[in-house]
Order: sequence, then structure tokens, then C-alpha cells
Amino acid sequence: MSATYQVFARKYRPRTFHDVLGQDHVVQTLRNAISQDRIAQAYLFVGPRGTGKTSTARILAKALNCPGGPSADFDPDDPICKEIGEGNSLDVLEIDGASNNSVDDVRELRETVQFAPSSGKFRIYYIDEVHMLSTAAFNALLKTLEEPPAHVKFIFATTEPQKILPTIISRCQRFDLRRIPTEIIAGHLLHIAKEEGLQLNEAAAYTIAKGAEGGMRDAQSMLDQLVAFCGETIEESDVLDIFGFNSAEAIAELGGLILRRDNATALESVHHHAEAGKDLSRLFADLIGHFRNVLVRKVDPQASAGDVPSEVRESIGEQADLIETRRILKLIDLLAETDARMKWAANKKLHFEIGVIKAIQAVSEPNLDDVIALVSSAATAAEQLPATEGVVSRAAAPVATTAPELVTAPETAPDESRAEETPSDEGEGAASVGGSLMDSFQDLQKKREATPAKTAAASSEAAVEPPATVPAPPAPTETPQSAAGRLEGAALWEAARAALIATNSLFETWLSAASFVRHDEGIFVIGFSPEQRFFRDSLSRYEKDIERQISALAPEPVRFVIEVSAEIEPIPLVEIEDEEPEPLEEDFAAEPVDESTAGIPEPEEPDESGPSPDDFANDPLIKEALKTFEARIIQS
Repeated sequence: MSATYQVFARKYRPRTFHDVLGQDHVVQTLRNAISQDRIAQAYLFVGPRGTGKTSTARILAKALNCPGGPSADFDPDDPICKEIGEGNSLDVLEIDGASNNSVDDVRELRETVQFAPSSGKFRIYYIDEVHMLSTAAFNALLKTLEEPPAHVKFIFATTEPQKILPTIISRCQRFDLRRIPTEIIAGHLLHIAKEEGLQLNEAAAYTIAKGAEGGMRDAQSMLDQLVAFCGETIEESDVLDIFGFNSAEAIAELGGLILRRDNATALESVHHHAEAGKDLSRLFADLIGHFRNVLVRKVDPQASAGDVPSEVRESIGEQADLIETRRILKLIDLLAETDARMKWAANKKLHFEIGVIKAIQAVSEPNLDDVIALVSSAATAAEQLPATEGVVSRAAAPVATTAPELVTAPETAPDESRAEETPSDEGEGAASVGGSLMDSFQDLQKKREATPAKTAAASSEAAVEPPATVPAPPAPTETPQSAAGRLEGAALWEAARAALIATNSLFETWLSAASFVRHDEGIFVIGFSPEQRFFRDSLSRYEKDIERQISALAPEPVRFVIEVSAEIEPIPLVEIEDEEPEPLEEDFAAEPVDESTAGIPEPEEPDESGPSPDDFANDPLIKEALKTFEARIIQS
């Protein structure tokens, strides 16, 4: 049995041009040259190992020496063709360049080229690894190679063409054999398994093909080894265990953790792979390749279809929606720098972990566009603050019968007070648009200082005590609705959104762009369109607070998820409708000062004196700006 057994690499070696896989550009050129009788005196096949250089050379020799040849459509079972395929033909001499590299060997070859072929039309010399010939040997071959006898053809093969003299290359027709695509190798492995009666899992075939790195012979050798280990049934786990490869799902999962900024779980995944004995350098290279697939999917969704296994295509598509192209480019550059350091590092795990942390920071790091957008949204929300309180009260009204505690904002002022606020708001908004960024902050601060006084006065008239500070999102234990648990779906989202807006005015702008997606199996999902992805990034810092607020109103605790999907239509930002009558500036100009209102601070007073340092530092807008820019206040 062992004497007649042939490994798959030899048993399934290509016998005709039709059998050559992944080298269509070479096959088509050779077939055309033969059919047009334009056969050169020398050919040079260049390519990585296992791409078919020797097989193509033998097929070309068969086409030249077959009965009735040269012919591209020869019979591979012809005796002459079978001798050439087995390497036993007297007219096709296969020479190993590594062991016959001296000038004496070339001189002997020059003497034999004068002999006529024995049975075929040509005498063919095939020199494998021709780059191993010495410089003197190359020089001795030049004259014969340039003007050989009519019955002599040379075929060279090499993996390192840069080591061949340019004078040799210029006398040959060069063909570059490419690495065979992964899907072609996987399909051929499944074909071999079918012919051999093996049960080869498709995912296992793809993993073998990916590990072969474009070499068909490597893939066939690995399949041979797996058959010896597993028998007739081969699963993906067997491939991963024997060769130490990394599954596409594991790599995609680690990439998703990085894009979702989950430091702890990402580092735990790295530790798990290291404890399993995985090659961290290969794992890191696979991670870079994964983000390459995400980048290609982001730029051209159709281009990456063939390079990505089917089981992770959906995951890669979802990850492509989580990050912008510029961030992916920055992320790949950062990982490439870490990969270069890992090659020479003794502690590869340390550099791997550092690279993962830096990658997460690169994903989370705001750039100038993000900062400008954040400041703009904060300014817009602050300018609309007085009217926002009225909107919050109206938004919370439908659910007040079941959860009256949700609305934590103070009662709105009477119509007269609100009418007084309207001109001030419009004036401040116009100033912020026309002025500089610093002027906008100063104007907003003045208005924020004036607003609490007005609200306090209005609340005093309504006999409602306003909160001293901006309340935090309500805890589950403080909301009776949590026990009742009657809110679900869109109604739950509207109630939670009203409560969140009441606690922080910035939520008004951020949540206005959100759409309710679904609420099932303990998962509550809202979504943003890709055009409004920035609001998702802004809300990500408050995910736990939002989750607690929603859980307080739901029948049971929920897990809050924010997603970005192209299926969600962009929602115009909330524009606060002014239902009050148009203010008359003449009334304000002509209105006399009433002695009874002397106790109420006038709006002009904060503008003249300015806020105190403590009030300025405690302002929610200033806190948000300090947190965004990671800054601190320095008193002069």
C-alpha cells in the first residue's frame, strides 16, 4: 500500500492547461503563442512556492512535444506526454539549479544542446531555481540562450527573480505566477475531498486555504496531514488545533470588541488566545487583515466578497458601519507599527495588549470635527433651554398617569414670563451664530445665569420648589413605575426620553436624532442613521445612565443597545416650536420700572457683574466643555 500511495500534491497535479488554477493570464498567453506558432526560445516562470511553476513548465513541454504538436489541446494520456509528466522523458531534461550551479555544469549543458531530440520535436531544458546559478554560469549561458539551435527550448523557474542577471531576463519571456486566491484553493480542496470520499467542512477548507497563503501545494499537503490525523471527517476545529490557525469568527470578535471600545473584554480575549498557545504574531497579522477587510467593505462592499468567509461577512458589514474610513486608516497604521515592534520583542503579549489599548483609544479619540460638532450641539441645546423645559412638560404629559415621577423639570413660567424670555433667546442665538466661539460661550453663560432666576420666580408663583441642582438620571428604586412595569416599546422610549431630557438639556439634541428600533428579550435598541452617527458617539458616554432610566420604567431590567444602520432614515433635529405670541420690542422699551418687582433680579444684572467663579465652574455647559476638552479652569 505505501509503495503505491501518492500524496495529493502529486496525484492532483495539473496535467493540461485546463487544469491550471488561478493563472489564467499565463495559460491564455501560452495557448495563444502555441496556436499562432509564436514560440520563444526561452521562458521564465516567476512566482511564490506552490503556484504551479513546475506544473506549467511540464504542460508547456507536453504541448511542444506531443504527437502532431505543437498543440495546446493535447492528450495527457499519450505515452510521450505521460513520460514528460512523470519526469522520465529523454527530450525534457529537468535540472536543479541549486546543485548544478557551477560554470562546468553549464559548459556540459552547452555541449549537449547540439544533440537532436530522440522522439519529440524539441529538446527542452528545464532549470528549476535558476537564481542559484553562479554569475560565471550565467555568463557562460548567455550566448547559447540568445541563439540556441532551432530544436532547443529553455524553461526557467525561480522564486527570486531579483537574483538573476538582467541579461538573462532580457533573453526570456517572463511570466509572473500569482498567489492563488483563497476561494479557488478552498474549492479545489473540496473537489479533492469529494474524489477521495472525505467529509471536509467548508469552513475547514477555507481555513486551510487561508493558511496556505496562496500556495496550492501547501494546501494539499495540509489536507494530506489532516486525513492522517482525523480520518474521513475533517472539521474546522481540527484544522485550528493541528496548525495553530485562528478562526475567522475569533478574529472578527476581537475586532468588534476594539471598535466597541471594550477594553476589559478585548484584553481578556488576548489572554485567552495566549493561554491557548496561539502564535501571537500570526494572530496580530490576522487582526490587521481583518481590519483591512473592514476597510475594503467600507470603501467598496462588492470588492471584498470573495476574500471573506461567509460566516463573518455579516459581522464585517456591521463593523464597517461603526467606524469612519479615516479612523480605520489610522487604526491600521497604528497596528502596523505595533506589528513591526512585535517581530523583535521578547514579550509579544505585552506589545499585543498595548497595541489593542492604543487601537481602542484611536477609535475613541475625538478629532477637530467631532469637537466642533459637539460644541455646536451644546450651544444649540443651551440656547433652546427655556423653551425645552416647556417641551419636556408636554412630552411627559401622555405618560403622567402611569409614571408621574418621570418629569423632574420644574413647572414652566406663566405666559408673561415666557414672553419676556423669547426676545432674549432670539438675540442670544443671533449673537452666537454671528460671533466667535468664545463670544458664543460668554453669551450662553450670561443667559444660563439669567435663566435660573426667571425659573425660580415662575416656580415660586406656581408654589413648586425647583431642584437646587441638575438631577442625575433617576435610579430604578426611585421610580414606582419600575415595580408596575406597564411601559414597553415605543411608549417606554418616549417616557424615558422625557425623563432624560429633564435631567440634562443636552439630551434634547442627541435624542432627537434617535429612532426606536425594537424591545424584545430584555434588549432595548435605538438607532441612528449613518449621517447622524455623531450623536451615537455623544450618547455612548451615558449608556449606563440611559439603561438605568429605561430599566426603571420597564417590566424588567433591560440591556440598552445603540446601533447605526443605513436602513434608518435621518431625523431632522428637534426645533422647539414657539407657541407664545410674537414679543413686541416696543413694549419692553416703553415699560416703566415697577417698584413691586424690585426683588426679582433683572436680566441685565448678570451681564454687568458676570457670574461668580463657583457659579461659573458649576454650570452644566462649562462642565461639559471641560470634560470634552479635558481642561481645567485657571483663575487669573
